[in-house]
Amino acid sequence: MLAIIGGSGLSRLPGLDITHRQVMRTPYGEPSCPLSFGQIAGRQVIFLARHGYGHSLAPHEINYRANIWALAEIGVSGILAVGSVGGIHPELTTGTLAVPDQILDYTHSRAATFFEGPDQPVVHVDFSYPYDATLRCRLLEAAATLAVPVHDGGCYAATQGPRLETAAEIRRLGQDGADMVGMTGMPEAALAREKHLPYATLAVVANRAAGLNGAGVEIDFQANQAAFLQGLDQARRILVACCSPI
Repeated sequence: MLAIIGGSGLSRLPGLDITHRQVMRTPYGEPSCPLSFGQIAGRQVIFLARHGYGHSLAPHEINYRANIWALAEIGVSGILAVGSVGGIHPELTTGTLAVPDQILDYTHSRAATFFEGPDQPVVHVDFSYPYDATLRCRLLEAAATLAVPVHDGGCYAATQGPRLETAAEIRRLGQDGADMVGMTGMPEAALAREKHLPYATLAVVANRAAGLNGAGVEIDFQANQAAFLQGLDQARRILVACCSPI
């Protein structure tokens, strides 16, 4: 049973026939919203809207520990996460999709581990390769079946938000090796690793990152909207294909 964590623009998943919703209580507080249980083509799936159903939670306000703990408690076999990003790599233009294979973490002040407190052991999880290879292949194969172009690989830079980055920050991220920038990739991926949950991300490029459209040119969200929505629709199709019986 796979779980899907939806990001910006994906508070609902078309094709998911919801059977019931379940409110979860966790040692870390409440998740972003109740878990939605349903089926896609006869296969059971759990959906969680990362920002809440009304998109009321900013990236730094999300209770990542509660979200991942709830999914682990239910017994999901893996997590497919969707998130919007700014494109840094030249090929990552607005509306394109990417399945990253690495992460750079620039977040701060977020509860980032389950292993803290006097009753918890000190545990260092191996995070060399943050995304599960099998789930990444599943996303890429689903995209290929649908003839949807997807950028295979790339480094996701997770920033604190909720503001977008400055042009100077994007230059630094690019020099550090980042291909895309988002605000929700961490600590979500690390927490999934701590719970031994396979995890992969499908990133939808919402805009070119700051400063990459030319000197002095600000991000025009309205102009990018149509391309972003088209990319989001393709992401939905990929997710449905991933969850459908082979």
